[in-house]
Amino acid sequence: MGLKETFEKKTKETIIKAGVQLLEKNPEKNIDKLYSLMKKGIKGEYAEDKFDYVYEYYKNNEATNLFIQDIFKNTHKNCLTKFFSNFIGNENWYGLSKREKVGQENDTKIPFTILLSPSMRCNLRCTGCYAANYSKKDDLPFEEVDRLVGEARDLGIYFVVILGGEPFFNEYMLDIYEKYDDMYFMPFTNGTLFNEELGDKLQKLGNVMPMFSLEGWEEDTDSRRGEGTFKAVMNGMDLLKERGIPFGVSSATSNTNVGTVTSDEFIDMLIEKGSRMSWYFMFMPVGGEPVKDMDYMLNPEERIYLGKRTRKIRTRKPYFTIDFFNDAPYVGGCIAGKYYCHINSKGDLEPCIFAHFAAVNIKEKSLLEGFKAPYFKAIRKRQPYNRNLLRPCMMIDNPNVIREIVAENGAYATHPSAELMIKDKVFMKKLDELAEEFKPVADKAFKEDFNNTGNYELSKG
Repeated sequence: MGLKETFEKKTKETIIKAGVQLLEKNPEKNIDKLYSLMKKGIKGEYAEDKFDYVYEYYKNNEATNLFIQDIFKNTHKNCLTKFFSNFIGNENWYGLSKREKVGQENDTKIPFTILLSPSMRCNLRCTGCYAANYSKKDDLPFEEVDRLVGEARDLGIYFVVILGGEPFFNEYMLDIYEKYDDMYFMPFTNGTLFNEELGDKLQKLGNVMPMFSLEGWEEDTDSRRGEGTFKAVMNGMDLLKERGIPFGVSSATSNTNVGTVTSDEFIDMLIEKGSRMSWYFMFMPVGGEPVKDMDYMLNPEERIYLGKRTRKIRTRKPYFTIDFFNDAPYVGGCIAGKYYCHINSKGDLEPCIFAHFAAVNIKEKSLLEGFKAPYFKAIRKRQPYNRNLLRPCMMIDNPNVIREIVAENGAYATHPSAELMIKDKVFMKKLDELAEEFKPVADKAFKEDFNNTGNYELSKG
């Protein structure tokens, strides 16, 4: 690390430390002081205008103001300071410049985050899920996960999403969270393994924000995930809320539950339970029977409706929502292989959690070598795949793209359903028809809701 970089890091650490002290004293009354402190630190940097936008939104939007105030008031101080120092400070401030520097030096793109599946083992068998029939021998060993997380941090990535399988099956992950206490982790969990002991541990760690999987009310959730799952999640939420631990919800939206998981009643329930945010992931045909599973997918109108509801909720309720597909115009379309990627339990480096193709296995190469691979470069070069950023996906919106990139770069399928996506005539025909059916509806929505534009600057990283 050069003298200039060392000085920059020390300066940012000093400002973050001062911010943490404000949070520890009287967080909800020190928001304006915190903004002034951070404003001085980031003056002239790339993130300055975005930081100002968030602050103005907080000041002028009543729902957002209530949301932020509630977070500061009801989050355990250890969790609050870890979020501020690790996610805001390290990942979004210090890490941003570090990732850019490493990327420029290596002619590649260092992603904002990595998604890591240490294990594909799970105690549930959910409809349409790609995680099934795995054993302990399929897990990544502790040493491998330790190396990967350490390499990610060295590259400037301080935020890691943990998937599976069920991430709390792997007890050694608690040791990983503790070892890398300057990073922030977000495990997506079915919520069935939460108890008092785990709640106390997460409060002590402070750098873990669980995401509970919910498909709606009890009937919706249990019909897909198994009897008793909904009640287990409700219990897990209560355990975390009592301890001031931030958490959120992840919902796979299909044509059977899209109205439920976006309804005022459901969102109000989540707010009451203490949830801070919801991720909406459109149900994708990537499970054991992908052709059959297409029957559960959103139709074009439902898909656009999900985006409209997502945007409405986050502007009118004290709650934050993200729609993985419909928010694409804000981030330049597809983010696969550019702002995020996935490492499965076998070590295959995939560009997206839904794109089960890889050209590199990180058991044989470093993370940096994986990011520099021609396969990832080819994906980034083609982004955005078209001008309509509401059609961002290379599998269901632009299926020709995934076929061409895989063929040109010798990528291999990491799941049987992926093999069907590029070889099975029936499945390929259905994907093409799906894309064509969505195109006119998406074009109309992109014009009406986004004025035919989006963040094309981010589309190239």
